[in-house]
Amino acid sequence: MAPNFYLVRQRISRLGQRMSGFQINLNPLKEPLGFIKVLEWLASIFAFATCGGFKGQTEIQASCPPTVTENKTITAVFGYPFRLNEASFQPPPGVNVCDVNWKSLVLIGDYSSSAQFYVTFAVFVFLYCIAALLLYVGYTSLYLDSRKLPMIDFVVTLVATFLWLVSTSAWAKALTDIKIATGHNIVQELLPCKKKEVLCYFGSVTSMGSLNVSVIFGFLNMILWGGNAWFVYKETSLHSPSNTSAPHSQGGIPPPAGI
Repeated sequence: MAPNFYLVRQRISRLGQRMSGFQINLNPLKEPLGFIKVLEWLASIFAFATCGGFKGQTEIQASCPPTVTENKTITAVFGYPFRLNEASFQPPPGVNVCDVNWKSLVLIGDYSSSAQFYVTFAVFVFLYCIAALLLYVGYTSLYLDSRKLPMIDFVVTLVATFLWLVSTSAWAKALTDIKIATGHNIVQELLPCKKKEVLCYFGSVTSMGSLNVSVIFGFLNMILWGGNAWFVYKETSLHSPSNTSAPHSQGGIPPPAGI
């Protein structure tokens, strides 16, 4: 038991010595491994910012002649995480539009699971990129000399590529449904608008260009992580299993020629 304890203690001591040797080396950023990681970091910011920061509204025009001949604007405000079933319609303040309780009416659909999965994953990727860049730049020798760190990095890269595909595809489908739920179809779904004495017209909806951009950045992230998998793989023992013998084979003593 004691030898095992001392062995663990020695490993911890060696790791502490390596971690204490923080030295900034910007050369990895000039290589594809580090440069693409910077691009992944930037793309993840655009991914969660364009989706998580969205807020919009949809409007309809309602009138009920001859009581109300002028069209009144009814507005429903929605945004991230896109629980549309909690976005109620709001008439103009202090105005009774066609004796309808518009505040009891809401949009249709709950797309929070897809949106939150996408944004949460993008935030985790953002944090991982910071940690990876810190390792590349500050602990270059620790990363290159280790067999486990490049392998962990490679596995995370493969998993992240797959999750970017899944999360972005789910979010793209949800965005399509959101556009439908907040578009022209809402007039057909509202019960008051089905009455003969109430005339409803679709007004407008906030442009969702930033949400389209978030989908684009999601697939861009997938491409970046998928492409970077090769460069991370080259640092693992799977690509060069004889890393430890590489320095000895360069220069110095030639191999024996045999008998």
